[in-house]
Amino acid sequence: MSRTTVSLIAAGTALAALTGFAALNAPDGDGAPAQAAAQRPVDRSSLLCPSPSASELADTAYVSFTPKSKGGAAKGEARLDRAVDESKAEEDGEKKDKDDKDRKPALEADAVGKPVTAKASGAESPALIGASDGALAPGWTVQQTTEMPPGEGRGLLGLSCGAPDTDFWFPGASTAEERADYVHLTNPDPTAAVVDIELFGPEGALESEGDPEFTVPPHSSRAVLLSTLTDEPVTNVTAHVTARTGRIGAAVQVADEKLGADWLAASADPSGSLVLPGIPEDATSVRLMAFTPADEDADLKIALMGPSGSITPAGNETLHIKSGMTAATDLGELTRGEPGSLVLTPTDRSVPVVAALRVTRGKGAKQDVAFIPAAPAVGERATSADNRAKGSTLSLTAPHGTAKVRVTSSDGSSGGTSTTKTYTVRSGTTLDVEPEAPSGLKGAYALTVETLSGTVHAARMLELPDSGVPMFTVQTLPYDRGMVSVPRAEQDLSVLQK
Repeated sequence: MSRTTVSLIAAGTALAALTGFAALNAPDGDGAPAQAAAQRPVDRSSLLCPSPSASELADTAYVSFTPKSKGGAAKGEARLDRAVDESKAEEDGEKKDKDDKDRKPALEADAVGKPVTAKASGAESPALIGASDGALAPGWTVQQTTEMPPGEGRGLLGLSCGAPDTDFWFPGASTAEERADYVHLTNPDPTAAVVDIELFGPEGALESEGDPEFTVPPHSSRAVLLSTLTDEPVTNVTAHVTARTGRIGAAVQVADEKLGADWLAASADPSGSLVLPGIPEDATSVRLMAFTPADEDADLKIALMGPSGSITPAGNETLHIKSGMTAATDLGELTRGEPGSLVLTPTDRSVPVVAALRVTRGKGAKQDVAFIPAAPAVGERATSADNRAKGSTLSLTAPHGTAKVRVTSSDGSSGGTSTTKTYTVRSGTTLDVEPEAPSGLKGAYALTVETLSGTVHAARMLELPDSGVPMFTVQTLPYDRGMVSVPRAEQDLSVLQK
């Protein structure tokens, strides 16, 4: 036996000892069937919540929830820690790194299936940086809901805290004089993030005042007033936020002098077809804003999917979007007493587009505003973390065929037993339901939507009227990314012969 053969046998024996098994014959690559990647619950997840308000009158509720998952870890933890104030980030950064382990979190959870809540008041509430692991990671969702009383800056501001990313599109922003739009940037990492902000109006890119590049120090957050980036007051603007280095969370806080206030979340990734779910039945005004980053124009068909089917809004059958320019159209009282969802599809050639709706309820001084960005499908599962005994409406849309979903109302944060109900959504329709609250509910509860068949897009409206003002907020329910594909691996000792 040659020394080469002896060496190969020794290497194979060592490899078998390390791993506990070894395939001494290489698999037949052409004949062996490919095995699909296994789906496993994620081990860790991150969420970022921006600073809720600069008003002393603001009251904010945070609700954290993780739905039950099969095959995951037995134990875990989720916590939200306070970010460093951007103005003090450089002097406090190193100290924060040292004190993180000893600092009390703003919210902490250690069990699945039951919401955990926290509250904050006034103008000093910081942004929060969240992390979860083990059993608390798959599908972890956090909602922040801020109540501003009637008057200037009034509104119900709701936002699902987002995962860190590098690219965000915000059609529906504005630099108009009656608007104060702040983009909040939160950096969860131990190194600084460098962020670019571009603004596009109806005539194209807005000329920038100064440097549109911003540095967000480690573990900190900063807010940028969009109107300071240009000297052009433009009503309909698309903001493009990109992290040149690092990762960030981004959301736009909108305050309109006449209409009220809410958060504008990022649109779904640019796509040729979009769904904007959850327009309330009593909407008094609906405005559609869209943008294409492509080098060619986009033409879209507009359809409203209601309880009985799909209709084309009279006078607004299509929308033409010029390359690099924001297009907007007022759809008026689009729903006319019935709930609906807007579906945008290409008239001819598919061109990637982002879009959002500005929706108002009420009249005159007693109205409030909310924003509905284009939303991806629910996928396997999605969750709305903050729901109350009254005021929640779940909107389900099936644009491509009949869909069936299972909706679970979780245990209450302070008491109450979960309940589950199944709904069928007919093809091309929108189904609005008032979720069944947990029996004996005390506190807040979470809604989890699971797709059993078909494709469904979903949104949740929360309304908390105050002094005759129909204050409300709408959050879409995208896939919670609770599962990850794990490729199947097989040892191949033939590599030792090469």
